[in-house]
Amino acid sequence: MTFPDDFPINTRWPAKNPSVLQLYSFPTPNGIKVSIMLEEIGLPYEAHKVILKPEDTHSPEFLSLNPNNKIPAIIDPDGPDGEALPLWESGAILIYLAEKSGKLLPKDPAKRYQVIQWLMFQMGGVGPIFGQLGYFYKNAGREIEDPRPRSRYINEVKRLLAVIEKQLEGQDWICGDYSIADIALGGWLRVLDHYGARDVVEWISFPNTVAYLDRYLARPAVQRGLNIPPRD
Repeated sequence: MTFPDDFPINTRWPAKNPSVLQLYSFPTPNGIKVSIMLEEIGLPYEAHKVILKPEDTHSPEFLSLNPNNKIPAIIDPDGPDGEALPLWESGAILIYLAEKSGKLLPKDPAKRYQVIQWLMFQMGGVGPIFGQLGYFYKNAGREIEDPRPRSRYINEVKRLLAVIEKQLEGQDWICGDYSIADIALGGWLRVLDHYGARDVVEWISFPNTVAYLDRYLARPAVQRGLNIPPRD
């Protein structure tokens, strides 16, 4: 096992216990994927808050770990072959932690790829589109007078919700059993409330999805992971 004390990021966010996994994050929809996953699988870790401002995300120390300057990122001191593994991109981290722990990703190849498929659906569709909705409906983009961007993303969010709604017919979780795909999707569904956009995307017209989010938020590990690292 190689401890991460010699990683440049450790000079800005020093590890108190370098023998456990180090998480560098902030509780955004992408950030909470990893904290929730770590809480679900029970792997010891230490969380470091990375403020979403250039002084943190564009610092040389953070860029030494993630050249794309985005949270979350991790260093696992007990990576493959006992060597420390730095890793970024939330979807990649979820797959890695699932494989490391043997949890929340089926071993059966067909079921495994179904879960990965829905994880990619979140990474390539739900995350980017919901994020654009937030920009044009709640944040700076709402000041743009042209209504077409808002309409585009409102309609696309509705389409994605309809895909999720159909997939959830007759089952509690997106692939039947709770998995990393649910961890990824849940936080992004939750953000519609933060955007104040539930009415505009007709949230209550997707009853399977409404119940799904309620189940997700009721999980103790989810409740803990939503606030790691604490905002304040």
